Amino acid sequence: MKGVWLPMGILLAWAALALLGPWWGLKPNAIHLERILNPPCPESWLGFDDLGRPLWDRLVVGARTSFLVAVGVVATAGFLGTLVGTLSGYLGGWWDHGIARIMDIFLAFPGILLAIALAGILGPGIENVVFALAAVGWVGYARLARAQVLSLRHHEHIQAAIALGSGIPRIVGRHLLPLILAPLIVEATFGVAGVVVAEAGLSFLGLGVQPPAASWGSMIRDGTRYLLVAPHMVLAPGIALMLVVLAINLLGDWLRDRLDVRQSRRK
Repeated sequence: MKGVWLPMGILLAWAALALLGPWWGLKPNAIHLERILNPPCPESWLGFDDLGRPLWDRLVVGARTSFLVAVGVVATAGFLGTLVGTLSGYLGGWWDHGIARIMDIFLAFPGILLAIALAGILGPGIENVVFALAAVGWVGYARLARAQVLSLRHHEHIQAAIALGSGIPRIVGRHLLPLILAPLIVEATFGVAGVVVAEAGLSFLGLGVQPPAASWGSMIRDGTRYLLVAPHMVLAPGIALMLVVLAINLLGDWLRDRLDVRQSRRK
C-alpha cells in the first residue's frame, strides 16, 4: 500500500487540475508579446510559449482536455465492450461467432492508425477524438469479458439460475458481471493510460482539439520548433504526460496484484 500513495497523489493532482482549473481564473490564451519564449518566472511558473501565452495556464487546460477524453473514452468503450463481450460469451452460437469475427477485423488494424483514420474522417474536435478512440478501444474490453464469461457460464450457480427460470438480464447482471468486474477494472485502468497517450498523439498530429484550445500533445508539437532556444515549451507538457501515464500504470499494477485471488492466497 505504501508504494501506491505517490501514483495516487499524482492522479489526484491531475484530476484536481482538470476539475478545478476553470474556477481559477486562468488566461491560457492571453498573449504577451514582450514575454515570447521567456523561461519560468514568478509571472508564470513554467514560462511562456512562442506567442507569449503562460504555459502553466495552458498546462492546466491541457490536463482538463486529457482527463475528459480519458474518462469519456474509457466509460464508453468499457460499457460497450463489456456488454457486447458478455452477451457474446453467454449466448454463444452464431452470435458469438459473428462478434468474434468483428473483433478479429478490428484487431487486424493497428489501433492508433485506425483511430487516426477515424479522426481524419470525422474531423478535429474533442467529441470526435472520444468517438474515434472509443470505436477502437471497445475491442479489448469485449475480448476480456467474452473470455471470462466463457469460463463461467457452465458453473453450477449459473446452471442453477437457469434452472430456476432466471432471464438473461438477471443472470448477466447478478451472477456474471460481479465475477468478471475485477479484471475489467484493471483493464480500464491501463486503458486510461493508453487513451491519454493516444489523445496526445492525435493532438500532436493536429487531429485533436484545435487552436487556441490547449492539449498536451499540441503543446509538445508547438514546442518542437523551439526546442533549442526554449526547451521549457516541450519539457512542461512532456513531463506532465510522463508522470500521469506512469502513475496510471503503477496504480494498474497495484490493482492487478490486489485483485488477483491466487496471489492473495499465496500471501
